[in-house]
Amino acid sequence: MDKTPFTVYETLIPWCTAERELRRKGLCVVWRKTSLFKIHTPEVRRKEIRYEEKGKSYVREEYETPVGNFYTLREDRGYTFWTVHYAFSSPEDYRKLIFFYKNHRYEPNFEEFIRKEKSLGEDFILRGRIGLEPFQQIIRLMGTERFCIEWMERRDEVLRLYQAIVEAKRKLYPILAESPCFHFNYGGNFTVEVEGPEVFRKYYLPNYEEAAEYLHKKRKLLGTHLDGNCKLIAEYVRDSSLDYIEAFTPYPDTDMTLKEALEVWKGKAIWINFPSSVHLLGKEKVREVTLQFLEEARDYPAFLIGITENMPEDRCEESYRTILDTINFFYS
Repeated sequence: MDKTPFTVYETLIPWCTAERELRRKGLCVVWRKTSLFKIHTPEVRRKEIRYEEKGKSYVREEYETPVGNFYTLREDRGYTFWTVHYAFSSPEDYRKLIFFYKNHRYEPNFEEFIRKEKSLGEDFILRGRIGLEPFQQIIRLMGTERFCIEWMERRDEVLRLYQAIVEAKRKLYPILAESPCFHFNYGGNFTVEVEGPEVFRKYYLPNYEEAAEYLHKKRKLLGTHLDGNCKLIAEYVRDSSLDYIEAFTPYPDTDMTLKEALEVWKGKAIWINFPSSVHLLGKEKVREVTLQFLEEARDYPAFLIGITENMPEDRCEESYRTILDTINFFYS
């Protein structure tokens, strides 16, 4: 590697003259929008309704299953969404959601990926996605507060739903292993303060290992998006088959420094998210922190700097330029 790569998600950079200049100088855009598979649920009918109310945009998804119906309601905010109504709202929804995931069928969708990779060119990288881990998917179905209640009061039911999602995911791994993509993110956003390190060990790691077994046979890489506090799960991550840790956010925004991560995760690629708080401190601080990271990772063979979180629009262009110019200066 000639120098530390600098990447940004496709949704986090304005498409403009500055963006084109940054790409010419070495910025790589991570494109996450092209799926390698299609999901079919032959016994479940889905309907999407979009509408506006009091100046806000909403998306309602309705699902009809032979064992009952459920729906989700989200407020669409453009760059993200806010869940107004979760798919799970009462214990009666377990059987509906279990049926839904047992009804999952997957179909390869490689042609779209191949076309997009060819059209975007060399300053883009297309990332494959597996979706959320089964346990993380349950939290997304319920919301954090409801999940905590269900985990304490109806854990057996939660684990039945977990197992249904695990079995659905297993159908996907061999398809991805045969795909033209070479690296895949499997979920992430693990929240140790809510779930605890033992949940990570018991219900996250086995799914990473199973996916990695398929992908590694085809020389493909597996990573996950860990942008929260990682100190309590760092050794579990170290001992896993994950090839890279994406969006790791160093101190001061989390409980681990880059130096600590480089030491404990030696042998894995570490693809950081440049700490969001630093963008607010101005150009000189951004340059100082970039140089600090580059010095700490000078002899590390697989280190990347990325932007994986939104920042104020008035800081965007200056921060991107400063990070990229500092990288180029460091290696000049």
